[in-house]
Amino acid sequence: MRHIITGLAVLLAVACSRGEAEKQQHHSEGAVIYPAASVVTMTGEDAAATAVAVKNGRIVGVGTEAELAKDLPKAEVDRTFEGLTIVPGLIDPHVHVMLGALQYALPLTPPWPMATPDGMRMGIGTREGFLSEVAAISASMPPGQPAVIYGYHNLVHGDLTRADLDAISTERPIVIWHYSSHDFYLNSAAIKRAGFTPALAEKFHGVDLDAKGELTGRIYEDAAFAVVQAYADVILAPENASAGFHGFSRMLRHAGVTTTVEMGYGLFGYELEDANIRNNWVDPQTSGYNLYLVPEFRALARTYGDGRVRAMLDLATGARGAAAPVLPRVKFFTDGAFYSQTMRLSPPGYLAGQSEGTEGLWVLKPEQIVPAIQPYWDAGLGVNIHSNGDAAQGATLAALSKLREGGAGNSFTIEHGGLFSPEQVAEAGRLKANVSAASHYVYYMGEPYADPLGQKRAQWITPLGALKKAGAVVAVHSDAPLAPPEPLRAASVHITQATKEGGVYEANMALTPYQALESVTLDAARAVGLDKEIGSIEVGKRADFTILGANPLTVAGENWTGIPVWGVVLAGEKRPLDD
Repeated sequence: MRHIITGLAVLLAVACSRGEAEKQQHHSEGAVIYPAASVVTMTGEDAAATAVAVKNGRIVGVGTEAELAKDLPKAEVDRTFEGLTIVPGLIDPHVHVMLGALQYALPLTPPWPMATPDGMRMGIGTREGFLSEVAAISASMPPGQPAVIYGYHNLVHGDLTRADLDAISTERPIVIWHYSSHDFYLNSAAIKRAGFTPALAEKFHGVDLDAKGELTGRIYEDAAFAVVQAYADVILAPENASAGFHGFSRMLRHAGVTTTVEMGYGLFGYELEDANIRNNWVDPQTSGYNLYLVPEFRALARTYGDGRVRAMLDLATGARGAAAPVLPRVKFFTDGAFYSQTMRLSPPGYLAGQSEGTEGLWVLKPEQIVPAIQPYWDAGLGVNIHSNGDAAQGATLAALSKLREGGAGNSFTIEHGGLFSPEQVAEAGRLKANVSAASHYVYYMGEPYADPLGQKRAQWITPLGALKKAGAVVAVHSDAPLAPPEPLRAASVHITQATKEGGVYEANMALTPYQALESVTLDAARAVGLDKEIGSIEVGKRADFTILGANPLTVAGENWTGIPVWGVVLAGEKRPLDD
């Protein structure tokens, strides 16, 4: 076996004096060697190892047990993982811990089976079943209590109007939260309780009016925050947030996640989110995983105004306090949501569904993207930008090309990447863009989106294989709670290209098993600028590992979800699941 150099082996190669030998022994004290059935380092497909050495929370050696014992003669040998596989700590680089905590605590009506902290919730696959469940939930509640329900999807449950919900109740406020999280649907009682009038459409784009100029009940995108504020007593109830957060944390631990990133810090307000994180996540030792925060650009502007760039730099350096480490990156939005058909499409736009006849929404219009990013870019900060539709990809890539003209090599990650054209794939590779893709679009929507998108566009939903060949860094994320925060499940979907209907979506866009594992380890770290710290098992990096019952690279992709998770090692500390 090829010898994998340890941090101390370099000294051994040149040490010949007694003083150097004594120095070597001194440095090996306190090190622990973990032999394993295999160690997947993610440093190359031909890299092979069966042991890793750790000291003071860092990796100090990778190789065989014999090699490491020779290099570290005073190291302890811990055989806990001898029959198991060590992989770099699994990473989910895009979740919404606050949103997930809130939604997991609500009554659920998912369009398909949904993993929750309490186990799998059966999907509701018909309009009749959905409306019947909403009626049952409403009837079960005390009189006068608003019913806020999460999980509706129009492509499964059909269009939803104020009249549909009024038919269930004209007395109880009913608020339906779309599966995408970007849309709400209100009955007349809910509109009245919130004090909404058609004038809301003068303030926000996302307010639907009927032919008579009256509210249809659908309120979405930026206007959705008005609903959250109006129903804060239900949606933001502290007891619900706490229960949901602890359940979310349990899901992350059981999936073997060592690092996750809140990709939208500040959307619910910094004070509220910090309190939630401090009370319920606390720190890595308490929760069992690392949490990082990426601030959202509108939240920065609302809170800090002209001082937003300085505030962002202070958050990233710790000069301005936050409840968890803030990454030196900012989250932006180009367009709307993939699931609710508000992502921005090229002409002729949507051919079916609730957005039929439209082209979707811009959050930042093409001419606004560079000016929004430029001040942060000039300060050396990284960019993570929500960009879903093919028109959005064109605008996002054009903005990146403009930003790159100045010669800056800032990290730039396209989030979700719902739809690309072949030309946009090539451009993403040329510009060295990272793509952190929503893992679940292919599985859930590869087939249902054929009619709304048209056959040609529907062949290029998150084309990860093509992006990888073009030279883009490709990560996958859950966007939890939209999909379970389970990296092995997320990666496996893009090996098999399976759809929920049992088909195979564009098999030529599949990732290889190594690429798929890379998408939830090293490439996931690259997507959020943490690749010098985590993502692979290399000397000097943090000793964060996921311990598995089998080597994923020797298991068929469709079986990755069945690989047992023993637990994790977090900064050198063993954290079995039964702790």
